[in-house]
Amino acid sequence: MQTKNRRRQKFPKIKLIKRQEMWTLTAQGWAIAIALIAYLIFFTITHVHSFLAVTSPMKSAEVLVVEGWLPDYAIEEALTEFKTGSYRLVITTGGTIEKGNYLSEYKNFAEVSAATFKKLGLESDKVVAVPTPMVIKDRSYASAAEFKRWLSNSNLQLQSINIFSLDVHTRRSWLLFKKLLTPNIKVGAIAAKTQDYDPNEWWGYSQGVRTILDEGIAYIYARFLNWKA
Repeated sequence: MQTKNRRRQKFPKIKLIKRQEMWTLTAQGWAIAIALIAYLIFFTITHVHSFLAVTSPMKSAEVLVVEGWLPDYAIEEALTEFKTGSYRLVITTGGTIEKGNYLSEYKNFAEVSAATFKKLGLESDKVVAVPTPMVIKDRSYASAAEFKRWLSNSNLQLQSINIFSLDVHTRRSWLLFKKLLTPNIKVGAIAAKTQDYDPNEWWGYSQGVRTILDEGIAYIYARFLNWKA
């Protein structure tokens, strides 16, 4: 008898499952939770575009920084902004043109946009192209960093600027320029309205959905993980 007891002590029982109490939602609780989730989804869908396509300009900005890859209609909007503001200069940024540069006299988007401004009637001494060196990734950051380097080597003593971008890309560009330039220079943002889809019903357009998802994910990554991306 003692031998059997010893064997039982040497080989304890192995339990794979056990019973325990847990909290769970009631029917009313589930109804409230589902309603709350539905409201958050609706709120996100109806407000995400206005959040990303931010317009918050500095009224006293001396320079309008225009991202050079913008379409022509956005360049026209930027020219209108320049004429109605108190700006001294337009600075265009942008990297290498990857297709068609053998056929064009301009090799980067900064020069293309600067030439477009001049073609639209802007005086040559009021627009400066600041090309971005060739990079494989982090192009928005590279453009902002190149502008900062150019500014540090210029004679301009700026207090504030406005960054002019397109639609939902504006929030991320604004973030990058603020990270690089503040607190020495105040940075505002102006978003040109896209013609690719209706911003008020972006979810009804394939281009709108792709753009919102791409820029939303890119902004979250830059904001919380790596702002230089």
